[in-house]
Amino acid sequence: MQYGVQLYSVRDLTKSHGIREVLRRVAEIGYHSVEFAGFGDSTAEEVRTYLAEFGLAVDGAHIGIKELLPEKIDQTIENMKTVGCKSVIIPAAKVNTMENMQIFLDQLAQALPKLREADIAVGFHNHDTEYLPNEDGVIPMRVLEEQTDLFFELDTYWAFHAGVDPVEEMERMGKRLRMIHIKDGIPSLGKDGGKPLGMGEAPVAKVYEAAVKKGLPIIVESETLMPDGPTEISVCYRYLKTLEK
Repeated sequence: MQYGVQLYSVRDLTKSHGIREVLRRVAEIGYHSVEFAGFGDSTAEEVRTYLAEFGLAVDGAHIGIKELLPEKIDQTIENMKTVGCKSVIIPAAKVNTMENMQIFLDQLAQALPKLREADIAVGFHNHDTEYLPNEDGVIPMRVLEEQTDLFFELDTYWAFHAGVDPVEEMERMGKRLRMIHIKDGIPSLGKDGGKPLGMGEAPVAKVYEAAVKKGLPIIVESETLMPDGPTEISVCYRYLKTLEK
């Protein structure tokens, strides 16, 4: 099996040593692909060179909606094309009210034609809040499903944190689900309850089994830096290998 990793998981190494060292370490651990969360201090051209150097593929990139506004979208598209990224995933959005939700939907509607023209797919990554009623009593994930054609990258732990069975949600999403973040944690510990894979309470093994059955890209996001990013994603990779049949 081949696994990807969201590079937010090793943001400490990006800050201290730069993206080239991050990609070298990720490949050394055994990961096949990466999902970007920025390029650190490197240019897109440099990142493309590093990807080739270490034989890494690109699953996608987390791109905030601000980077898709008219004044920045052309540069974002150019960067994605340079590194061979065919999917951008909006990692979060301000959807706490229907007014803010509408602002987000309007921004999306403005950005999507250009991204489609560039052959770049656009998805959304959830946290727990998108599965809970907002201030107007509306569940944001349902609005995004009904009023957009975004694909979804299900963060299985945050869904679990919100009281949603991630395996059932993977089934319910059907073809709108393109990839998953496989993650673990202990919801009772709150927002800081994340744990490396196999050390929390999330149904990681069942999520893994369902993802393999569906042929979904499995992307590790383990974000608590316990005790540092590279060590944490190494623990996660080794755990995933124990689930292989």
